[in-house]
Amino acid sequence: MPACLFACDLHGRLDRYEKLSKAVLSEKPAALFLGGDLLPHGRLGIRSTPPVQEPRLPRLDGREGTTGDFLIPGFAKLKSDLGADYPRVFLILGNDDPRREEPGVLEGERRGLWEYAHNRRLELGPYAVYGYSFVPPTPFLLKDWERYDVSRYVDPGCVSPEEGRRTVPADEQEIRFATIQEDLARLAGESDLSRAVFLFHTPPYGSLLDRAHLDGRKVEHVPLDVHVGSIAVRKFIEARVPRLTLHGHVHESARLTGSWRDRIGSSIALSAAHDGPELALVRFDPECPEQASRELV
Repeated sequence: MPACLFACDLHGRLDRYEKLSKAVLSEKPAALFLGGDLLPHGRLGIRSTPPVQEPRLPRLDGREGTTGDFLIPGFAKLKSDLGADYPRVFLILGNDDPRREEPGVLEGERRGLWEYAHNRRLELGPYAVYGYSFVPPTPFLLKDWERYDVSRYVDPGCVSPEEGRRTVPADEQEIRFATIQEDLARLAGESDLSRAVFLFHTPPYGSLLDRAHLDGRKVEHVPLDVHVGSIAVRKFIEARVPRLTLHGHVHESARLTGSWRDRIGSSIALSAAHDGPELALVRFDPECPEQASRELV
């Protein structure tokens, strides 16, 4: 199997998509994994610093781009250019992607451009591919893809899933009581995960992949935890031992820890999150994920 490519947290940056398309055209990977936060920063988010003004996905009406305005035409062109060499594309959304864009994602799937992996099991040769978009509560207001982690506890400074804003309606009972831990148990069931690839947006808690730049910061005199990943994802990996897990979400983690990869038991965890201007492109073979490489393009 040719190498697979993994990218995430593109946040609507046109230059990153151009670099990604160029890599897919030249390398003809077996599969491309896109791990969420694909669209421009939503206006509902609260961020500690203003967004950098960078080239964004163009819309036909001149405003910032959405799934139907850029992603579908862009990937349709890529598929036309590659023909039979077009890779399998596995895609999830992230906490910064408004869920109102989900119909556009489903339309892209109907056109054969990608496979929407969230909360599904798909197949890639002898490997099972699972996708999951939700992240634990954050300080941001957009809650379409946020969920309680293992309980209804919320870290200091974060906004609960029961507050904030949503771009589509959600069931009140689900908002109040659903957890990432329960979701993952249902998603995996009793399946053997020894040949499974999990496409997450959130990284596992307490790893080299979830280290945030929160050193010394406090909320009402309470120190903030510098690890912001999911405890449920961490416990799931430890208990179920998937072959490979892919993550994003915490842009600065690789810079702060010096590593974009980690090992949890015998599972390999890789991150394509990056806080610089480049595209972070991860190459891996699911048969030997420990040999994965990452390039800043």
